[in-house]
Amino acid sequence: MAREETHPTDTATRSTDAPPTAATAEAGQDAHNKTHGTATAEAGATRAWTTRLVVVGIVLAALNLRPAITSLGALLEEVRDGLGMSGSVAGLLTSVPPLCFAVFGVTAPRLARRFGPGAVVCAGMAAITAGLVIRPYIGGTAGFLAASALALMGIAVSNVLMPVIVKRWFPDRVGSMTGLYSMALALGTSLAAAVTVPMTDALGGNWRTGLGVWAVLAAAAVLPWLPLVRDRRSAPARAAMPAADQRPAAAPLRITRSRTAWALAVFFGLQATAAYITMGWMAQIFRDAGVAAGTAGLLLAVTMVMGVPLAFVIPRLATRLPHQGPIVVALGTCGLAGYAGLYLAPAGGAWAWALLIGIANCAFPLALTMVGMRARTGAGVAQLSAFAQSTGYLISIPGPLLVGVLYQHSGGWGLPIALMAGLMVPQMAVGILAGRPRTIEDEATR
Repeated sequence: MAREETHPTDTATRSTDAPPTAATAEAGQDAHNKTHGTATAEAGATRAWTTRLVVVGIVLAALNLRPAITSLGALLEEVRDGLGMSGSVAGLLTSVPPLCFAVFGVTAPRLARRFGPGAVVCAGMAAITAGLVIRPYIGGTAGFLAASALALMGIAVSNVLMPVIVKRWFPDRVGSMTGLYSMALALGTSLAAAVTVPMTDALGGNWRTGLGVWAVLAAAAVLPWLPLVRDRRSAPARAAMPAADQRPAAAPLRITRSRTAWALAVFFGLQATAAYITMGWMAQIFRDAGVAAGTAGLLLAVTMVMGVPLAFVIPRLATRLPHQGPIVVALGTCGLAGYAGLYLAPAGGAWAWALLIGIANCAFPLALTMVGMRARTGAGVAQLSAFAQSTGYLISIPGPLLVGVLYQHSGGWGLPIALMAGLMVPQMAVGILAGRPRTIEDEATR
């Protein structure tokens, strides 16, 4: 009988083809689970780190959205003398910010679609830095205005895209993140108003140094956005995004068909008008009433700093209400009471009027919150933010100029204050309309 031979190759083949034992399968599954778990943990850690970076970027960006304006206001007299600037050109400077916000802000959604919101905000912070470095030293009024426009261009696109980034990164925390952003913005505004003059004195009294030093803060704001430049969406991983943001990109909305968009744009414009009038003229109102110059500046700083705590509270409250109209009415009532006090007893109750007007100026964070609430998608928020802010800033341009004309021709503050109070009434009306629980997607596609 022939003996059966066993070849090594046959043994290897049978060993390879044989089904795995339970122990082998379990070991393989454990290895797969460990690999998958490690990858998931690494992705989660990366996402958490990036989210923290976005929070830091939002705060630093917000801190830089007003010092270019309020630092100039604090040193305007020195700038005029140093550049030989005429009164009319100095008056033009008060209207340049809203004009730049309107002109450049409308380009932000298109830039964000092409390069990503994070990259555009990073470029915006770089433009602010460059403008603040260049404008004190370029020499001449024309160069000063051009460099100011460069910084304001960076502010304009960042203004528009901040609500977009909040909506995309924090869709379930729009109120709290808008509050944090608004609080940082108010802090930057009041800080520049209060610190620029003493800081200039400490640095040798040169107004050029006093203006240029704010570029350091702007340069710091560039850094957190650099890692997000190559992320064209500037949002978390697609799997972590809301379903609304995972849909295919829709065609741009015909936003001018939306009544809510128009109401929000007018509301934004009227609150911006009140804010720029306050920044430009309120200290002068107190000084003309006999309040000392230093105290008048402090009163203005108090008005600005009121936005720090309230800018955090109001957006959180707004997102919990189905209709934001009651908040609009409460803020408007404070404004009317403050203007009435300025008319009747500007010096006697100066601190109370400053507080009331500061509360009324918190319509700004409310408007930003409603931008995030009145659209369902990131693309809708981008369009609404650009439309409301660009249109609103155009509306706000004549206000400070008109107040100056009325003051000059009437010889007092009665008519200007009446104008401020009169504008508060339509602001409350359109704010109630903008606060209704509707979305622009529904209205713009009807």
